[in-house]
Amino acid sequence: MSESKNIEVSGSVMDGMAEKGGVLESPTKKPPTEYTVYPIRWLVLFIFVLYSASNSMQWIQYSIIQDAVVKYYGVSSITVYWTSMIYMITYIPLIFPASWLLDKTGLRVTTIIGSFGTCAGAWLKVFSVPQDMFWLGFAGQTVVAISQVFILNVPPRLAAVWFGADQVSSACSIGVFGNQLGVALGFLLPPMLVRAQGTVDEIAADFRLMFYLVAGFTSVLFVFILLFFKAAPPSSPSAAADLGSSLDSNFLQSIKKLLTNRNYILLLISYGLNVGVFYALSTLLNQVVLTYYPGANEDAGRIGLVIVVAGMAGSVLCGLVLDKTHRFKETTLAVYVASVVGMLIFTFTLDCGVIGVVYLSSIILGFFMTGYLPVGFEFASEVTYPEPEGTTSGILNAVVQVFGIVLTLTYERMLESVGDRWSNVGLCILLAVGAAITAAIQPDLRRQAAQHKG
Repeated sequence: MSESKNIEVSGSVMDGMAEKGGVLESPTKKPPTEYTVYPIRWLVLFIFVLYSASNSMQWIQYSIIQDAVVKYYGVSSITVYWTSMIYMITYIPLIFPASWLLDKTGLRVTTIIGSFGTCAGAWLKVFSVPQDMFWLGFAGQTVVAISQVFILNVPPRLAAVWFGADQVSSACSIGVFGNQLGVALGFLLPPMLVRAQGTVDEIAADFRLMFYLVAGFTSVLFVFILLFFKAAPPSSPSAAADLGSSLDSNFLQSIKKLLTNRNYILLLISYGLNVGVFYALSTLLNQVVLTYYPGANEDAGRIGLVIVVAGMAGSVLCGLVLDKTHRFKETTLAVYVASVVGMLIFTFTLDCGVIGVVYLSSIILGFFMTGYLPVGFEFASEVTYPEPEGTTSGILNAVVQVFGIVLTLTYERMLESVGDRWSNVGLCILLAVGAAITAAIQPDLRRQAAQHKG
């Protein structure tokens, strides 16, 4: 497709004012700049969604069928949980070079690297089916986890580079949707494909099928990225993007500015608490559900699926709300408080004895807790503009991984010592603290200000 011929012109900020009743007083004034958005942006975003999903679907691949992995490979439960936590461990030191690379080389180069790593790790798992080869599967999981550093911080950057001011929040939420889609598939498919109650030979065949499916999908996707994924449009889609691209970025200087930004620091803590709680709950969901509903292995996966799918709906809805209202502080706080309520409902309905009720409480929890992800991303981009979105979201996710590791290990210990009720109450308290911190953030919307000046 020729990018230069198929264009849509989005009205400038001044055009928008005129439509709302503003008057351009003098015809001699400099005419407003018209910014162009290109239809191919939707293909780029769609490819990114699939790419992100291909990586995140492997995050929970082992731990959601923890009992089957323990039975087949003869490893301990905590070893299985480390296949999930390795995603968090590798992200923390590698996000800084990955953010620097994204800032210097752009979206296409880093996406190709990440897609290749995701594909290579998936193929290593194909050869890990023999019972004495779990170490190779763990190595493959580690390669996939390392590749994640080229994904999680991309949505706000991709949205800012390709989409106009009236679509940037929605595009970011769709980008985050890709990660959630993968997590949903990670909850759904392994319990369906791997029979925990099967014989050794049956479980081996199930693992082989699952690993081949993922490896095949990531291979096809890698070819698509090489052929169709573009780094940037020929021209900036908005005034904020135009100004951001014209600034000389200094990576170390950006980090210094970010770490001295009060609003950003508060957001780092509140975002880390919210997503860290989600990581902990997701990693140990199989164990928590089987405590009250023995043999409900597939239900554990489906409950995880329900949490994430509800979060997808929440993400897209929140993105639309942000694009329409630009009420970033209010939306963030409202979603956070609702996450606390959702976690309380989940906590006190888990042992009701009716698994259908657990499904319903999971919908409420997921809609707000995982729906919060793009809201936090976009709020961070607003309060830190014009620092590179990749760096802003990279540090945000690095902090999330730290919280995720600490909370997952703590949650696992608490489940053993005090049971799920008090463990989940502890998670509720942490979310309440995060909501209070969110309330203290000032709505310093710098990107909106730059857009209006444009």
